[in-house]
Amino acid sequence: MTKIASLLMAIVAAGLAVLGGRAISAQDKYTVQVPNGLAFSDFRGYEDWQVVSIAQTDEVLKVIVANPAMIAAYKAGIPGNGGKFPDGSRIAKIQWTPKKSTEAPFSVNVPDTLKDLFFIEKDDARFPASGGWGYALFNYSAASDSFTPDGSGTDCGHVCHKAVATKDYIFHPYQKR
Repeated sequence: MTKIASLLMAIVAAGLAVLGGRAISAQDKYTVQVPNGLAFSDFRGYEDWQVVSIAQTDEVLKVIVANPAMIAAYKAGIPGNGGKFPDGSRIAKIQWTPKKSTEAPFSVNVPDTLKDLFFIEKDDARFPASGGWGYALFNYSAASDSFTPDGSGTDCGHVCHKAVATKDYIFHPYQKR
């Protein structure tokens, strides 16, 4: 084997070792949970859930998605018909910092960096003090490509959901398609 071939093999081996080390040390987001036990893993597959609504605040762009149980409840008329979402209903708010598109020929905000994920789970027995809903906010760090829990998970930290108590504490209606 020539010196060049040996050197190339050593470089490739070193590069693979570095990449392998990063892969091994990457966070498994499904192991993260808030202190009361509401876990990221409870929302496995949220990336493929159906869109309920979108929203924009001064700080974030968000898409609101729901699991099949919650979508079925929406389609049955909940909460507009006065009914409550069934236990097992889950909703995820995927939130990004916005930026102006540099490609569109018109003014439009698009997602920039993932900011956080806000999960909500209905379980009347587990969360009786908050209308049957458990909350979890997971802040995202782009630098480490990891999530950290924010808060206790038993309440969203705001009294804002009390304003929609008659809608089973959910702000976003299922939008007409």
